[in-house]
Amino acid sequence: MKSTKGIILAGGTGSRLYPLTLGTSKQLLPVYDKPMIYYPLSVFMQAEIKDILIISSAHDLPKFKKLLGDGSQLGIQISYKVQFEPNGIAESFIIGEDFICDDNVCLILGDNIFHGDKFILNINTAKKDLFNGYSSIFGVSVPNPESFGVIEFDDKNNIIKISEKPDFAKSNIIVSGLYFYTNDVIEYAKNLKPSKRGEKEITDINNFYLATNKLKLNLLDDSTAWIDTGTYSSLIKASKYFENYEKKLGQKAACIEEIAYNMGYIDINQLNKIANSMHNSEYGNYLLNLTLK
Repeated sequence: MKSTKGIILAGGTGSRLYPLTLGTSKQLLPVYDKPMIYYPLSVFMQAEIKDILIISSAHDLPKFKKLLGDGSQLGIQISYKVQFEPNGIAESFIIGEDFICDDNVCLILGDNIFHGDKFILNINTAKKDLFNGYSSIFGVSVPNPESFGVIEFDDKNNIIKISEKPDFAKSNIIVSGLYFYTNDVIEYAKNLKPSKRGEKEITDINNFYLATNKLKLNLLDDSTAWIDTGTYSSLIKASKYFENYEKKLGQKAACIEEIAYNMGYIDINQLNKIANSMHNSEYGNYLLNLTLK
């Protein structure tokens, strides 16, 4: 049986966030008390996707390696590949061909944050659909759908059409930055012609699957927060959201060390080792308290 591997695309220049991103990757910027990339990584870990590839620029990739290493300290496996030019989201599957091998794949954009109690149920549904030969996209409701890929669908959630940044949106449901694809996505990506802006577009991938009736829509309801952190205001919004969440509930979100422990990827001795390495910080003390429970 094919497994599902995970890819985090953490490329691009982050130019919409200049000067914040002149010296570092957007996906390494802080979102409340942790680097942004912790959030997509936590999605994979909670979904038991433990073989993960991070794609970034040649300039930024060493910084991700310094932060996360090979993942063994978390009981997972992390590999790295360079995207030399921002040639589109769909290029991820060409860059990651050797990594994906014969398996299915989930791609998450490194600046897309998902959070909610029911969210993992949506993820598990998409994983099961993969084994039945169906790929999945995740739809979210936004007030400005014209800025995204807009999904038209019927009352049974069957996708009718996906329109990239239309002048007039017939739906307020858009394609978020999370995609589950069967293994043939590699060949689809290879055969894509670049768009007018010179990129291999993810919308074209989705339309390939849609044309063969192999694309499912997974609608995220209001219990799941989705934040595209590509602007100053959305970056602040994300930090405030998680600050309020953690202070209200007394627990952290996207705490990859806690997730690794709760999922059984690491034992309490490893958690204690990680916690002690950060004992001067509030984050490290939170981890230390977990070892005392």
